[in-house]
Amino acid sequence: MADDQHEVSRDVAKQESGGPVAPEPEERTETQGASSRSDDAATSGAAAFGAVPGAVSDNATSENTVPGETAAGNTASETAATDNTPLAHDGPQQEASGAAPTYAGEKIGLFSGRKNDFSEKYHLTRRGKLKRLDQIIRIANQFDAIHGLTPVKMRLMFEALGPTFVKVGQILSMRSEILPQSFCDELAKLRANADPMPYQTVLDTLSHEYGKPVKDIFKSIDSTPLGSASLAQVHRATLVTGQDVAVKVQRPGVRETMAQDVSIMRTIARSATKIMHNAQVVDFQGVVEELWDTFESETDFLVEARNLQEFKRFCSRFAYMDCPKPYMDLCTEHVVVMDYIDGISLSHPGALVAKGYDLKEIGTKLVDNYATQVLDEGFFHADPHPGNIIISGGKIILIDLGMTGRLNKKTRTVMKDMIFAVAKQDSPALADGLLRFATTGAAVDNYPELLADLDLIVEEYGTVDLDELDIASFITSLTQLAQRHGIEVPSSVTTVGRALVTLEGLLDEFIPDVNMIEIISQHIANSKTNLAEIENEVQTLGIEGHKALHGALQTLAEMKTASRMLTRGQLRANMQLVGFDEPFKLLSDMVNRLTMALIVVGLFIGSSIVYYAGMKPIIFGIPVVGFMGYVIAFILSVWIVFDIYFKGRKKKH
Repeated sequence: MADDQHEVSRDVAKQESGGPVAPEPEERTETQGASSRSDDAATSGAAAFGAVPGAVSDNATSENTVPGETAAGNTASETAATDNTPLAHDGPQQEASGAAPTYAGEKIGLFSGRKNDFSEKYHLTRRGKLKRLDQIIRIANQFDAIHGLTPVKMRLMFEALGPTFVKVGQILSMRSEILPQSFCDELAKLRANADPMPYQTVLDTLSHEYGKPVKDIFKSIDSTPLGSASLAQVHRATLVTGQDVAVKVQRPGVRETMAQDVSIMRTIARSATKIMHNAQVVDFQGVVEELWDTFESETDFLVEARNLQEFKRFCSRFAYMDCPKPYMDLCTEHVVVMDYIDGISLSHPGALVAKGYDLKEIGTKLVDNYATQVLDEGFFHADPHPGNIIISGGKIILIDLGMTGRLNKKTRTVMKDMIFAVAKQDSPALADGLLRFATTGAAVDNYPELLADLDLIVEEYGTVDLDELDIASFITSLTQLAQRHGIEVPSSVTTVGRALVTLEGLLDEFIPDVNMIEIISQHIANSKTNLAEIENEVQTLGIEGHKALHGALQTLAEMKTASRMLTRGQLRANMQLVGFDEPFKLLSDMVNRLTMALIVVGLFIGSSIVYYAGMKPIIFGIPVVGFMGYVIAFILSVWIVFDIYFKGRKKKH
């Protein structure tokens, strides 16, 4: 290790309080250790909420307040639902800055076109995929997956299968509508630390990414990781310029492994779609593609760096909210360098109380700010589990922006109405909001059944008290309803649902006195009188009115052309009666059966006349012509009876 020590000196300096404690381990626990703060920080932390927990002045000011921050810069909910006072007074707020990242150009040939083949990009081969598939099958057999899995065995199997399945398990842990709650609870443990990478591998990766010796960038790197997960590993380091940073390094080859697993999943999904084409409930191919989109974005650390940069700008409006500042000039596709922030994880409420923090105030401000992210900004942290939330310097610090979500304005408006309706126990308004949200992919023929199911949801959830409302169960019911009716819920809304369920679980476990729905509904109520919201609506109406006016003028011009063609006999019109296909088909079947019945009657009567006429030749005592008529009439009669019987049974099913 002499060379290693010569290249990068190990940072062994720890704080007097015991040094940083590794955060909750998951891919997104990369940045900061959750540790007790030093004695000086403890003093300022206690001052964050006053001498008595919960005593916070609405007009409290601090040196930690962002320069230039005014009341007009905050939303109404920041001054009504929760104050915008900082949680502590022990340090200046950092500004979001950093050089813009550089991007490698993508080549396009003059004749070969754009080359972006998935297998070539990730160096996938048929032999490699078969080898990986054999490995997956052997591991599944090892855990006897064919005969069923217990929650513990499923978690252990996912861990053995590698990073792709660990990530799948983490996603499934938030999908109680897919798996029983016991499985979700067990899969949530996949956030635990993975075996750490060798220190030399970290150094080699950094040297390869920067194309220069590590000592030219980092003065020191602690060889003991702050956290190690299946996707990446985090180390505390010091830059040559003196800044204390956290370095998140992606495990070598992890994206290629995920790409290989996804390629196998795509093949299986295509086969499953062909086999289950008529009875398919889940879009297997769509699920696999959504998984790959998630994998690809989370393994591209430049995405996380840009998310940190954008979220840093958002947090600048709040004295009590922050996130690490990324060093964009040092961030690459496989490395993220950001400020190291020492603090206490929200999963340690006892330590927070011991330092003088008020848990209820923390929870209230956290939920209100999250409502601002989802409903006002449309850009939100998609995985607010305890390991991604720490308290440092009197501020709520959200870390790991690898998984974020975005909502357009229309979706945010509908979600506001739905949540507000639940909070106000307004069943008709809830039903109206659900219909506005769900009918984007619903067929018109499903409306009666859809309304009946909505009535059941309204009856179950629209009349419960706020403290008894189970958000996870409510979202699960909505998702199952959408699946039954073939409604494709936007993935962004599904992400919101998962995030809200995660946040609710956090509050129930660590801050049970905070009611999330009540805070969010209060946020919505306050925002309804926000002048900025009204101005945005007026601006939107103006733009839509402008488009509508031009559309109306264009329609008049087209009507002029159509009328001219009509007077010249050049216009043809095709008419289609929507909804009349089924009645016309039934009428056609009735006419066909009636016609066949008349033919059968005619054959029986004609054959009887021939019989009594005694025409020759004769077979079985019946003239041949009459005999053939009887046989044909009998066959047609049997066919009509069977046709009526089987079609009747088919309609019943």
